[in-house]
Amino acid sequence: MAEVVSLRAVVEELDALSDESTAYLNRTTGELRSYRDDEVAAVEDGELDRVPEWLEDELPKIREVLDSETWLALPTGFDIHEWAIMDTFARSVEDPELRDELAGALRGRGAFRYFKDVLHRHGVQQSWYRYRAAALTRIAAQWLDGHGVSYGRDDEEVAGGAEQGHQPDGQQRLG
Repeated sequence: MAEVVSLRAVVEELDALSDESTAYLNRTTGELRSYRDDEVAAVEDGELDRVPEWLEDELPKIREVLDSETWLALPTGFDIHEWAIMDTFARSVEDPELRDELAGALRGRGAFRYFKDVLHRHGVQQSWYRYRAAALTRIAAQWLDGHGVSYGRDDEEVAGGAEQGHQPDGQQRLG
């Protein structure tokens, strides 16, 4: 029977991704691994001479991830649509002046930087971080559900086993 995956660990992995990397989940063990896209491409293309020496020990693991149906690629930064999350947050702000300033910051070049500048200037960055974490949690939960992977909503649920975790069919099982 498959392990119950930690939703928190998946969210943390999504949060840490760069545009040049992909994270993978072992649907059986719940293990997470992240690799830079150029490292994966080098293994896929058989161009192992492009791989730095310090990464050579990882090559069999990368090959395992690529060749196994047990490993699933998590959503990438392109799938997550960070700008859309920022836009939705801006629209949710009750203060009309702040809402307009955040919306304005999202237009044009440097939108991410301007958005964060507005957050800091108004001291609402913690609200943004909570909102973003909730959005990433929803994305991760939907992705896990879509792939039939059972998950626990926090570390205590994961430690408790599958009877306390979220089941992919949407049902909660209580111990």
